[in-house]
Amino acid sequence: MASESLPRVAFALLCLGFAVGFFVFPTYPNYDSYYSLLWGREVLDGTRPFFEGFRVPTQHPLAIAVGAGLSLFGDVADRIWIALIFAAFLGLVWGLYRLGRIAFTPLVGLIAAALLVTRFDFAFLAARGYIDVPYLTLVVWAAALEAERPRRGTAVLVLLALAGLLRPEAWLLAALYWLWLAVPASWPERLRYAALAAIGPVVWCLVDLAVTGDPLFSLLYTSGSAEDLGRQRTLTEIPSAMPYFLSSLVKLPVWLAALAGIVIAALMTPRRMVMPFVLLLCGLGTFVLIGLAGLSVIERYLIVAALALLVFAAVTLGGFTMLAPGSRARRVWMAAASLLVVLGSAYTVTRVNVNRFRSELTFRGDAHVALEQALKGPEVARGLRCGPLTLPNHKLVPDARWIMDLEADEVFARADEGEPGAQRVDNGRGARAQRGVAVFVTSRFAIYKHALTDGGDSTLIQVPRPGWRRVTVTPYYAAYVRC
Repeated sequence: MASESLPRVAFALLCLGFAVGFFVFPTYPNYDSYYSLLWGREVLDGTRPFFEGFRVPTQHPLAIAVGAGLSLFGDVADRIWIALIFAAFLGLVWGLYRLGRIAFTPLVGLIAAALLVTRFDFAFLAARGYIDVPYLTLVVWAAALEAERPRRGTAVLVLLALAGLLRPEAWLLAALYWLWLAVPASWPERLRYAALAAIGPVVWCLVDLAVTGDPLFSLLYTSGSAEDLGRQRTLTEIPSAMPYFLSSLVKLPVWLAALAGIVIAALMTPRRMVMPFVLLLCGLGTFVLIGLAGLSVIERYLIVAALALLVFAAVTLGGFTMLAPGSRARRVWMAAASLLVVLGSAYTVTRVNVNRFRSELTFRGDAHVALEQALKGPEVARGLRCGPLTLPNHKLVPDARWIMDLEADEVFARADEGEPGAQRVDNGRGARAQRGVAVFVTSRFAIYKHALTDGGDSTLIQVPRPGWRRVTVTPYYAAYVRC
């Protein structure tokens, strides 16, 4: 059985490892998160955030609030954002351990946490500053608290309310939890719980109303954006997408172990498996509803379900601790689990390319520095007085705006409106689009990350036009000016 001190020691080492990684591999927020910082800065400046535009992501109220607070720290706010997401990921690891420990045994919780840490896709989300990470942390801790004391009430609803300010799937979780609480509750308690459950959708709609005049703007805009980017799925495609996405997230050996763990838990301890199983069903259910609503259907929207699968995979590997010590069944199970760990490790070692993850992390930091170097020169500053800054497509727009402290109407994507080069006189920007600063991606690796990322974009967005003068060249970008 896992020692009571072992999880704490392992967690302390994990925290140390992430602290070292934060400085060794300096990364920066992803596209969506940079927009949260930009919107927060706009709020702090007393201006209305700009939610509309070419492939602008959906706003998330809590992320904007955090972005506003971090904007007080100036240029280092983006790195502080990454530090906060790292802290959220560490909180997620401990929350999953606690859920597995409460639902089953300490060893099951420890194995579930270990599986999470070794699923590099999850850690990579943290390294890129995705808001999915704190969302998962809030949901998992809500599940852990509820598993510890059923119908806990306020604490769980507060966590789900905060999660609902990051992702709308938490609205459904809060509604279902309210139904669970409402059955034995008094009417005053029901009303108080309902008010907490409604925080997510009400605040979200109020923010949309205040900024755009349409309380349903986020829902309608996200649906249209998903269609434009080809991320929608039909009803018949969603069931087949789920096992594929889940296997991609947790990897095949863990996926198979999770299926076995569900059966084992159902046969051995059906009551103790309730909370992880509810988490799994909610993760699958919200994913289906996302698809039915016409929103983006991508694999990271199944990560709640994937986390539940990690707990059930841990049951397969560590569930022998639920048997009596010294029993033959326990010894046989322990031997079989050890063999599975060896086989799973061998499978992982032969398929995981650690160098690829290292190069990805290095690129994220180096590319940001290179973009900053390309934009900070005096020639670029003079060029910006002649016209706007343009970039190949939407990918680098928030990064450039953050680095240069530019407004939404000062930075454009050349892929906008589907025109080759997108430097049209009649596109609502006038002659300015014919002058200013144009940044082009020069490295082959960077081109497929930051330029030719969507099949519908013309390759001419990467071709400088006559009359533009190259003024800056960095390892990944080149800046051209025309006045």
